[in-house]
Amino acid sequence: MTDVRKRFRELLAAPEVLILPGAYDALSARMIEAAGFNAMSAGGLAGIASMLAEPDIGQSNMRDYAEHYARVCGAVDIPVTVDGDTGFGDVNNVRHMVRAFEAAGVASLFINDQVFPQRCGYLPGKQVVPVEEMLSKIKAAVDARTDESMVIGTRTDAALVTGLDDAIERSCLFLEAGADISKPQCVDRPEDIARVVREVPSPHITTLSQAAGKHKHDIKELGALGVAAVTLPSITLFSAMTAVRNNLATLKRENSLAAVAASLFPLDDYFELTGLKELLARQEGYEAAARSLAAKTARKKTA
Repeated sequence: MTDVRKRFRELLAAPEVLILPGAYDALSARMIEAAGFNAMSAGGLAGIASMLAEPDIGQSNMRDYAEHYARVCGAVDIPVTVDGDTGFGDVNNVRHMVRAFEAAGVASLFINDQVFPQRCGYLPGKQVVPVEEMLSKIKAAVDARTDESMVIGTRTDAALVTGLDDAIERSCLFLEAGADISKPQCVDRPEDIARVVREVPSPHITTLSQAAGKHKHDIKELGALGVAAVTLPSITLFSAMTAVRNNLATLKRENSLAAVAASLFPLDDYFELTGLKELLARQEGYEAAARSLAAKTARKKTA
């Protein structure tokens, strides 16, 4: 696991922009890896949608997330960076969260400075905690980490609450407290992103979230601004939802499987993606070994 985490740090330091598509479950994570991406993200909005079919307004808990992220990480061999919300409570809760997410196999986790329970960064009604409270959480997170290769990331939602100046100041303080990465959330204008890259001394990971509305810049433009990585937290979720909605509407309208058959994922490709051949071979190998052992034992009894 340390190697995967070190790889994530190397990818962040590389000159090209690291693209981090968001997984909403283990299968979408496997598809991201199969598509050739070097790393991925797993965020709160997609996770809550997958687990509860609800929007992200802080209604899940740390254990739910830890189990969810463990399934995502267990499905792939590439680094996964995840959302740790507010740390799910005080410094003691943060310690438990870091240990649980570390055990789940994440390469990186991010905690933010919203009040608990948090909500999606682009939704109205956000509040941020006093900076001293967040600094305490960061120190607790760093102390709780047992693998120093795991990236402790921080986000501040101050930009849409108290302004960009405060968000940048908080981000710098978070780094001084021991965070490996710090970023203001919901900073989308090119000139503001360029300022953050200049003034916050850590790799900048920006978010292309559908919750932000229509984006005026794409990945190449962000790379030119000095962005190290881009997360697309809901891209697989919304892609899947569109396909499912369209096929179900067609099925309902036409009352015909043939009307949607061409748009369904091929069964052979599904078996290949999910490793059916390898699973069956493993099963057969264990069964053959068991038969051999049983036969050997029977021969000994009759000798």
